[in-house]
Amino acid sequence: MDMPVGAATRAAFQITVNGEPREVDVDLRTTLLDLLREHLGLKGPKKGCDHGQCGACTVLVGGRRINACLSLAIMHEGESVTTIEGVGLPGRLHPLQAAFLTRDAFQCGYCTPGQICSALGMLAEARCGEPSGATLDLATGATPLTDAEIRERMSGNICRCSAYPQILEAIRDIAGPAPEISP
Repeated sequence: MDMPVGAATRAAFQITVNGEPREVDVDLRTTLLDLLREHLGLKGPKKGCDHGQCGACTVLVGGRRINACLSLAIMHEGESVTTIEGVGLPGRLHPLQAAFLTRDAFQCGYCTPGQICSALGMLAEARCGEPSGATLDLATGATPLTDAEIRERMSGNICRCSAYPQILEAIRDIAGPAPEISP
């Protein structure tokens, strides 16, 4: 497809990444993932499938989790993006990062940044009462995080090493014990 004569192909805009305002100038077709990795040098978000199916590129935008490979960078002009690099620091890990270490919730580590960002977003969604496909009662407000609820909410993040039991344990450590569900 040919671009119309005089059509803009680049955009300069401001975006906040990990609390730091950044001025960027990128091709309009640049994904948020490519902006983060190739232009800003943040290697935490990974390019796994590049189709939004694996979750390796999960970041938080305004506190909500998204697949950065499916979103154009320009769509986030003026917004705040958090990658794994903005979650915790060596020696001052976020409690979820510490739980992943304690529970050995990774093997190769490729999916871990996306898993952690997704879990942070998922925990916030549940606290706000946002339902999932596994939510049993839509009228309760805050969603009780059963193991089935956590698995459903994390189902967009694939771990090829199959560390799912340990990932669940790490999230459970932060979310608290599974509630009793009466029949």
